[in-house]
Amino acid sequence: MAAGDFASALYLGLRHPAQSLPPWECLTTGKPASLETPPLARQVAVEAARLQGCEAGVVSASTLHLFLDVMGCLARKPVAVLVDEGVYPIAAWGVERAMLRGAKVRRFAHGNVAGLRRALEQSGRSGLRPVVVADAVSVGKGQALPIAQYLEAVRRYGGLLVIDNTQALGLLGASPSRHRPYGSGGGGVLPHVAAAGKEVVVISSLAKAFGAPLAVLAGSREFIAEFEALSETRDHCSPPSMAALLAAQRALDCNTRMGERLRERLLQRVGMFRSGLGSLGVETRGGWFPVQALELPEGNDAVAVHARLLERGIRTVLLKPRNDRPAQLAAILRADHEMADIGRFCMALREAITVRLRGRKWGLGDYPVTGRVALM
Repeated sequence: MAAGDFASALYLGLRHPAQSLPPWECLTTGKPASLETPPLARQVAVEAARLQGCEAGVVSASTLHLFLDVMGCLARKPVAVLVDEGVYPIAAWGVERAMLRGAKVRRFAHGNVAGLRRALEQSGRSGLRPVVVADAVSVGKGQALPIAQYLEAVRRYGGLLVIDNTQALGLLGASPSRHRPYGSGGGGVLPHVAAAGKEVVVISSLAKAFGAPLAVLAGSREFIAEFEALSETRDHCSPPSMAALLAAQRALDCNTRMGERLRERLLQRVGMFRSGLGSLGVETRGGWFPVQALELPEGNDAVAVHARLLERGIRTVLLKPRNDRPAQLAAILRADHEMADIGRFCMALREAITVRLRGRKWGLGDYPVTGRVALM
């Protein structure tokens, strides 16, 4: 991957080249998953579920498959779906499928526990079982959502909490602290907030931190067994390819062997990036999270700066406009970024903006924050 690439969400730098994987006889069985599931698929599902603190799991080709299927299955019975307004579009598409099947849908403000409790009270009066859908992480704020409080509220009303754990898996883990804001283990949001129970299920893509293009649904044994019995995508879609399954197996092994080192390195890179831009007078949003949104000086257009950086060999991402705000420039940090990569980014940014930045002149030998960084 090019040194100037700050647009990839392979947070831990895991790529799984072909030579790193065992050989396979065929990519797919040519059969739907319900007819034949490769043993490796079950092994990956068990390991990924255990990592996230769940009893059982099942793999699928993508989170799109899982959200459409899970929400469709849940809507077979009368339910009220309560949606955190910050959910990723793929989860929202699953909610739309439930709505088409007759589910009542209500939204509450992003990360607002009080708003969720009010929505739960209203659904309780209707007699419908509540199903709450939320992301694990608020990427814009760079922090986990109050999932433990969500789960406590859902449990009181006999409901189910469905979490998109994609951004957290491989990154967050148990026992976070000031000096280790990610925590340890890489199991995602449930270990991170010390939450568990049969009232919660998680849907996670392994294509971010773990670099494997497949997804896992994890939850209680009863829920996973019921899902496998009712699943429509398992009847009509193939399981993940053998290459994806082998990459997932390798990623889980890498997480066991060197995940803590990779997360420590990523944390340092985020700290270096924030300090480097701070020395130029550019603030960032995102806290410890690898996705860092840049607060450009007034008079600089994010789209224009994005284009100028691209001309200089630096690839960034543009965050879509929301709530009447213009598009915002963002960079994604990875554990395999070198200090020199961050230095070049800062030099290129200084040249790409049109309003004078305060701060000293940068050179490739200037790499701030080389030790452990506390970002919380």
